[in-house]
Amino acid sequence: MTSWLSKQEVDAFVEANPGLKGVDMIVPDMCGILRGKRIGVEAIDKLYEGGIALPGSTYLLDSTGRNCETIEYGTRDGDPDCNCLGVAGTLKPVPWANAPTGQVIASMVTQDGDPYFADPRYILARAAQPLVDMGYTPVTAIELEFYLLDGKLDAKGCPEMATSPTTGQRQTTTQVYGIDELYEFEDFLTDVEDACVAQDVPADTATAEYGPGQYEINLHHVDDPIKACDDAVLLKRIIKGVARKHGMIATFMAKPFSELAGCGMHIHISLLDKNGNNIFAGPMDPEIGLPASKALRHAIGGLAKTTADGMAVFAPNANSYRRFQANSYAPINTAWGVDNRTVSLRIPRADAKGMRVEHRIAGADANPYLTMATVLAGIHHGLTNKIDPGPIERNNAYDKPVTDLPLRWWQALQTFSESKVLPKYLGAHYCDMFAAARSFENDAFQAQIPPLDYEWYLRTV
Repeated sequence: MTSWLSKQEVDAFVEANPGLKGVDMIVPDMCGILRGKRIGVEAIDKLYEGGIALPGSTYLLDSTGRNCETIEYGTRDGDPDCNCLGVAGTLKPVPWANAPTGQVIASMVTQDGDPYFADPRYILARAAQPLVDMGYTPVTAIELEFYLLDGKLDAKGCPEMATSPTTGQRQTTTQVYGIDELYEFEDFLTDVEDACVAQDVPADTATAEYGPGQYEINLHHVDDPIKACDDAVLLKRIIKGVARKHGMIATFMAKPFSELAGCGMHIHISLLDKNGNNIFAGPMDPEIGLPASKALRHAIGGLAKTTADGMAVFAPNANSYRRFQANSYAPINTAWGVDNRTVSLRIPRADAKGMRVEHRIAGADANPYLTMATVLAGIHHGLTNKIDPGPIERNNAYDKPVTDLPLRWWQALQTFSESKVLPKYLGAHYCDMFAAARSFENDAFQAQIPPLDYEWYLRTV
């Protein structure tokens, strides 16, 4: 159940932020893109009284912001409004704004006050409920990878690595975990850290990643999956906003450069019982070599079983599928293993308290709420059906045949549409709308003629 913003919280925020010009009300759509309205101070009370009007179709737009003509929401139904209410605890300042500005996450309700079926926060709450009903609390953390790019595209409209304020040079080589690479953009990272503190976003670790100009920032583990996803979308907004303030672009595209590493969104997850015990912990498992329970195996089995069904969520657009390449640290099958970064489902080395699964499949472009919902669905499916994950992968998982995942967008959408499991958790109607809306964008994308067509075929065929 969502806790709504209160008059007391709003009044305290306005008093603490003199000169406040307005508040950005943000909602994450199907694609994970933040949409919403800027609310003037004089209308801020609507965030807790009645709500801010916004069309329900806002949650179902494609990546370009268009209504999807193949679904009933948008032009077909007259595009009626629902109401958005501010979520308690999310009203925060926007440090990178030019004028004093606030920000609040909102959730949508119908005119009758019911949760709107396409609100990703509601879908996640629905998907988590079966585990809650079993007496379990998901504890989750999200890691996000991104590239820092020049604020302007080159003459061909392509991105370039950002110029380091320290060296005056663009990064051209991979220096994974390089400390100097962090200092090259120290001012940017410091401002990101300060913004996270201002917005109570629990970020803790920044690292240089496998691509030049690529970084990863990790979030703390929290015992509320919706809060974990709120933190993730806010962190993305912080990184983008601060980068823009520094004259750069921060991109979470899954594969912005064909020859470099892609950007992933990794989810760490464990389950606590009513006594606070980690159900993934158990006696020493001789195969795994860690104190792991059968529940951990069953959870991994369920995740592996439902991965193909969920690929359209984990890889939500055309660019997403360019990330899945051998030896790229982007998984291409459902292998699992201990401390093995070539697999989809990794068990980090940990003591009993820290026993968890790292889900490494989703791109950084995926909607965190829908991804988390699909992960929780897989875990519950595995636990209740006691699904065995099969043999552990101890070597390079890229050496396995690619036979168990749809690695083309149209294939993933078809597999999602045929899923018998996910509609039970995400809602059958929502799954139908998701498949239709994303297929609409896929068809529109495929109808375009890129420059490469002319380069390869114009004079040769």
